[in-house]
Amino acid sequence: MRILSGMRPTGRLHVGHLVGALENWVNLQNSGNECFYFVADWHSLTTHYRETENLKEYTRDMVRIFLAVGIDPEKSVVFVQSAVKEHAELALLFSMIVTVSRLERVPTYKEKKQDLNELPSAGLLTYPVLQAADILIYKAEGVPVGEDQVYHVELTREIARRFNSIYGEVFPEPETILSHTPKLPGTDGRKMSKSYGNVIHIETTEEELERMIMPMMTDTARKRRTDPGNPDNCPVWLYHKAFGISEEEAEWVREGCTKAKIGCVECKRLLIKNMKRKLEPIWERLREIDKDRHYVDDVIAEGNRRAREVASKTMEEVRRAMNLMF
Repeated sequence: MRILSGMRPTGRLHVGHLVGALENWVNLQNSGNECFYFVADWHSLTTHYRETENLKEYTRDMVRIFLAVGIDPEKSVVFVQSAVKEHAELALLFSMIVTVSRLERVPTYKEKKQDLNELPSAGLLTYPVLQAADILIYKAEGVPVGEDQVYHVELTREIARRFNSIYGEVFPEPETILSHTPKLPGTDGRKMSKSYGNVIHIETTEEELERMIMPMMTDTARKRRTDPGNPDNCPVWLYHKAFGISEEEAEWVREGCTKAKIGCVECKRLLIKNMKRKLEPIWERLREIDKDRHYVDDVIAEGNRRAREVASKTMEEVRRAMNLMF
């Protein structure tokens, strides 16, 4: 199966990205699929068009993390969206066959519009059209996404069907590959966001990890160590499940919490141990990657070349189907 997915470079990647997407990407790659993974820098401009001073840095850093968590540039195509101009051309052509009213019904557009302190841009409205172009230009058959992006994949399927019905069969209808990993909250129980200061970055240190985890919000019913709690009401329990708690450890946590046999500090110590076990190999690979200052740039350049090769062939088909070949 040909797989495609991407991430917006709006900041440093955190552990929510790791367990919610990147681990799934690695598994899909290592299961023999043909994978295209990209940095969606154009998409970042839909909400961060004034904040481009760190865009190149975030883009390069995102690729570093991709490589460190196990994305293999020999197996997967790793590229930057804006380096493949065909994405923009296909998005323009798709915009001719999608109505404004259809785009205004997209739930994420409604949500983001409410969050803005200004009028929404045309780029925000047409975000799903560019996303459809990202997917269909590689004729992807599977798209790994979180629940908030399922609607976008369905719209991509609609666009593919409409294009095919008007101009002839060119595009497949991609399937959603849904990640079942629960979305991790921030350390204060709110949505994980750098603006809240509640983010645990993938690239961190043992000291920083402990500094973030130890004050972490737990079950509000446990005001004292002697108060029984419920792990299902505790954000720390979500982290335990995401970072590979063993059956024996899970039983120890659940019994200890519900019967007040252990305190939250002990529970968090176990979490830090398991998070370190998963993160330390990534930290080591980052150190190895940084020894060669050209490596990341070389990976990007080669990935861009391979992506353009596929995208240009698709665009030849599209232009021919639409009678745009001159």
